Amino acid sequence: MQDNKDLTLLKEAAFACGTIAKSFFRKDPKVWEKANDAGPVTEADISINRMLKSELLFNRPDFGWLSEETEDYPDRLSKENTFIIDPIDGTRSFISGKPTFSHSLAISRNGNVVAGVVYLPILNLMYTACEDSQSTLNGKVISTSKTTSLENSKLLTTSAIMQQSNWSDSVQGTKIEYIPSLAYRLCLVAEGKFDAVITLRDCWEWDIAAGDLIVRMAGGLSTDKYNVPLVYNKESTKTSGCISAGVKLNKIINSSII
Repeated sequence: MQDNKDLTLLKEAAFACGTIAKSFFRKDPKVWEKANDAGPVTEADISINRMLKSELLFNRPDFGWLSEETEDYPDRLSKENTFIIDPIDGTRSFISGKPTFSHSLAISRNGNVVAGVVYLPILNLMYTACEDSQSTLNGKVISTSKTTSLENSKLLTTSAIMQQSNWSDSVQGTKIEYIPSLAYRLCLVAEGKFDAVITLRDCWEWDIAAGDLIVRMAGGLSTDKYNVPLVYNKESTKTSGCISAGVKLNKIINSSII
């Protein structure tokens, strides 16, 4: 039952994120470029992160903290439970006034995500999951697609990845789209609108933690590009890519990619 209580906390926090985000959205927020070409950050990201850290750690003071917008401290590695947070996933979309940015909030326990929320406030989409219950979208149960072939599948990936030379199985007829928010991409797989997410670049834990659980509790499976299960709250905060789909299609993708 603790997972349900944690999920309720994350849902309330996600709604608060949305309120802050809406106050800055399409209002020319201040933007800075992070060091080491790490991308842009806005005053909305910072404001949301500040609120989340204050509220979540007030309610769970014994939890660790890992966020895109907070300096990483090694004390989280000794914690059984850790918040894994992306205040705004899809910051560039947010800056350009596109509604597909999301808030990604998750809790890992001993390396496994046990509660997660992805919220798109402008589109009014709230994806949730915990290990005690199935994944939902706005309170309705969702599930991954039943597709078991790459041919004619709908994929969230890039055309470069889907060149036939990269695959031992036929990828004829695949339909490819790209959405900047990786958390949202994973949720679209969880609700069956797309058959798989395939990204071979390293992924940050905060981009995929919540979405990974939402896919899993919708009947799917996420692995890295080496077909290794995803583990969280590691010393390194990156994973080696992400392949997410229904269980059978995930295995087909992993076995046929060259």
